[in-house]
Amino acid sequence: MTTLTHEISHRPDFAMVSVKLEAGQKVQAEPSAMASMDPNILMKAGFKGGLKASLGRAFGGESMIVNTFTAQNGPGEVLFAPGTPGDAVHYALDNSTLYLQRGAYMANSDGVEVTGKWQGAKGFFSGEGLVLLKAHGSGDIFFTSYGAILEIDVADGGYIVDTGYIVAFEETLQYRVRTVPGMSTGGKIKSFLFGGEGLVCEFSGQGKVWIQTRSAAPFLNWTWPFRPTKNNN
Repeated sequence: MTTLTHEISHRPDFAMVSVKLEAGQKVQAEPSAMASMDPNILMKAGFKGGLKASLGRAFGGESMIVNTFTAQNGPGEVLFAPGTPGDAVHYALDNSTLYLQRGAYMANSDGVEVTGKWQGAKGFFSGEGLVLLKAHGSGDIFFTSYGAILEIDVADGGYIVDTGYIVAFEETLQYRVRTVPGMSTGGKIKSFLFGGEGLVCEFSGQGKVWIQTRSAAPFLNWTWPFRPTKNNN
């Protein structure tokens, strides 16, 4: 398995991913992720993996379209930037699978297919739907966050993460979505109504989970009182 030559800079607040391509080498990325590139890099937009994979990405919160960058007539460099202020992580797949939260996908090499994976009620923590992003194959995957990223090794004792802070996790982990352990029925109702902790993901088994240091929902709740309002007087 050949790994893309890459560098991640400006971490953890404003990460950028630099990918250096040899002649003929390719990297695929979500639309709008490209910040800059050398003039000998050819970019083509299109569907990847067929209609089924494209629809899966759409249900998983990503674009159906994927941009492919190819170095022509020599090596070239492409710079990618996340859509939100945050971190970026490289992960090498070896005939394996990585699950990503909605919006976490950034780029991947040949040999990796990114699509949606229906998770039923287990996928509820993905926000607007019940579909997680699934990256499978052998190659490179780059994913991003809102805020910095912490890598957690989950052991037999398990680990609990608020659903709004999950970025990615390995397929070797089992998980279930539940309310905060020990919370009373009244507490659960108050939490859901007034924006406190509600759903958590309980991981078990052995593997890695990546969590972000910020969550969009609490930030939006914090900014709500400062929003511009129309004065009808």
